[in-house]
Amino acid sequence: MLTLQILPQPLTVCKVSDLSGFAMAGLYFIGQTDSELSLVCETDKTPTNTTAREDGWRAMRIVGQLDFSLTGILSGIAAVLADAQVGIFAVSTYDTDYILVKQENRDRAVEALKAAGYGF
Repeated sequence: MLTLQILPQPLTVCKVSDLSGFAMAGLYFIGQTDSELSLVCETDKTPTNTTAREDGWRAMRIVGQLDFSLTGILSGIAAVLADAQVGIFAVSTYDTDYILVKQENRDRAVEALKAAGYGF
């Protein structure tokens, strides 16, 4: 059984023109492509140079280090939450995956995941 941990800090998903206004501290994820620079960060650390932003996200982290040979972990969680009508924003790191849900859907997401056998 996989265990998830609910992280306490509210998060913001945003686009930024550059990272000059962002102090790299706390929990954050940066994604850059040829067409955009995206940032997920603690809401109180959101830089002022955002070009678009959406506040009100909360994160759940899969506890432990996930081996790269494991398959279906994120898709299993996504399927449970899709069935519960909870949209997600997923971010992965070298060790594990993070599932972000809107604050207003957090309790419903946790209950659906618990019912599906996930621990917290």
